[in-house]
Amino acid sequence: MTEPTPVLFIHGLWLHSASWQPWIDLFRHEGYDPSAPGWPGDPESVEEARQNPESIADHGIDDVVEHYAEVIRKMEARPILVGHSFGGMIAQKLLGQDLAVAAVAIDAAQIKGVLPVPLSALRSTLPVFKNPANRHRAVSLTAEQFRFAFGNALSEEESDALFEQWTMPAPGKPLFEAAAANFNPHSPAKVDTANSGRGPLLLISGGMDNTVPETVTRATLKQYRHSDAVTEFMTFPNRGHSLTIDGGWREVADQTLAWLRRQDLDAAR
Repeated sequence: MTEPTPVLFIHGLWLHSASWQPWIDLFRHEGYDPSAPGWPGDPESVEEARQNPESIADHGIDDVVEHYAEVIRKMEARPILVGHSFGGMIAQKLLGQDLAVAAVAIDAAQIKGVLPVPLSALRSTLPVFKNPANRHRAVSLTAEQFRFAFGNALSEEESDALFEQWTMPAPGKPLFEAAAANFNPHSPAKVDTANSGRGPLLLISGGMDNTVPETVTRATLKQYRHSDAVTEFMTFPNRGHSLTIDGGWREVADQTLAWLRRQDLDAAR
């Protein structure tokens, strides 16, 4: 008797793990065994997170990686990882540690070694970097800041609706760690990009993403040039950072499923 293949969804900054629910429903319908545990300290709901930002504050990249590694260790089989934004970086780190059979990193935060820092990315993260004390705090976005960072490819109405539905405070620490990555030889943003024995990796980019512009994702792809493992790139030219939660999420999810099948990572193991 075959068992369904586990899929672990990892959210990024400012979005609650519940934002993956449409993906979970789709992947379960396709025969996978999906789940989307939150980051350490994440409350169960968006409303609770907004009311209790202290529980989220001061968690860094290593904390989050170890949190998901512990989740994986309790699973019966290594999962497929699907991560968005900082969740995409976390997925790459876990894949490099051979804790997953494959990973899909969507608009992933830049890893150590990636040099481009486009102006739009700086503007997207300014709400955190404008105050050094935010390293140890949880920071919220305004609807206008969300529209620039996530919803720039959407109507104002859709962006504002997504903001109300899914946004929550986010720890500033991972952003400070990523920003200093290329000056720190032991940076937590370092990924084992040379691992040739790992499972396949798909890097997905939104061509209109202000937070993680396509130049960043293409530069990430180059970091894997010394690995013989499968590493592929896919772009959605007219999409922004909201591509996993907006009205076009299904196209991204369907392409993700198609890619997994091309890697012989079917719903049953």
